[in-house]
Amino acid sequence: MICSSINSSSSSSSSMKNWIWVNQISNNGRSERRLSLGEYNRAVSWSKYLVSYGGSIKGDGREEWSADMSQLFIGSKFASGRHSRIYRGIYKQIDVAIKLISQPEQDAELASVLEKQFISEVALLFRLRHPNIITFVAACKKPPVFCIITEYLAGGSLRKYLHQQEPYSLPHSLVLKLALDIARGMQYLHSQGVLHRDLKSENLLLGEDMCVKVADFGISCLESQCGSGKGFTGTYRWMAPEMIKEKHHTKKVDVYSFGIVLWELLTALTPFHDMTPEQAAFAVSQKNARPPLPADCPMAFNHLISRCWSNNPKRRPHFEEIVTILENYSDALEQDPAFFSSYKPDQRHASLQCISSCITF
Repeated sequence: MICSSINSSSSSSSSMKNWIWVNQISNNGRSERRLSLGEYNRAVSWSKYLVSYGGSIKGDGREEWSADMSQLFIGSKFASGRHSRIYRGIYKQIDVAIKLISQPEQDAELASVLEKQFISEVALLFRLRHPNIITFVAACKKPPVFCIITEYLAGGSLRKYLHQQEPYSLPHSLVLKLALDIARGMQYLHSQGVLHRDLKSENLLLGEDMCVKVADFGISCLESQCGSGKGFTGTYRWMAPEMIKEKHHTKKVDVYSFGIVLWELLTALTPFHDMTPEQAAFAVSQKNARPPLPADCPMAFNHLISRCWSNNPKRRPHFEEIVTILENYSDALEQDPAFFSSYKPDQRHASLQCISSCITF
């Protein structure tokens, strides 16, 4: 299970010493069992990507973002998607995450779609630089290998972290800190003209310092190139109603998803957990349903979430405003620890209306 290299044995041996943990993590101390036929077939379908398990990826390339494959070593798999697997690895002496994208040989149309998504994701990641956006390292595109290498974040996904907590247990100060990280990352993304389109806790990663970074741009697009949602495959529980209905969409779909994520931070639960994804989609798009907010949800968060997941995209705030609101909350909380229990948005609105009236007169 220890990584092997296609380099010389001298360079390989030093890297192999750093990978003793691969065998320990992969086996977890359990005795081996025979694979089922389905597991065997899936393993064989992925074997073309690797020289050996825990080894180097085949292929090379000459694009500006191309990885030096002789410097890439793969450890254990820690996540998987419908058409991808994600491994921990080492690239040029740094910890990385390696996303391998499968190329279905029996479905040329799907293979073409996945290739276009790969090219789009790399093109976007290559140009993005922000503390709250996952850092792109390199990529490889030489059939049958499609891989994207990014920084590795030891904290895992926000979804995994939340599901390890007791429901409704996160301190409001931590909710605010995490929400600000996400909002700042999304504000930057939108300033670059990019729609994420799959913002959810699973695609938000945590560093060791609890810094959140937005990740997984597989179905993202430039706003100028995004059309209708026809044929779009997102995640229903987090998806804005206009996308579910396959209508034209704007940056405001990400704002809707942010509202759902903020609800997750407050509850540590899965939205619409008692429904199938299809039932959730119907409830959101046809019944204007939303996950129930906690009875003791601070009015400050209640008010912001309600705006973010408004059925009318035009009523949702831009991330620039969201960041300003959350920064104001953060400053107020620092000055007054009881801020969340005393906040009254109606009073603020009344004050603004009064000011507006005074100016009018």
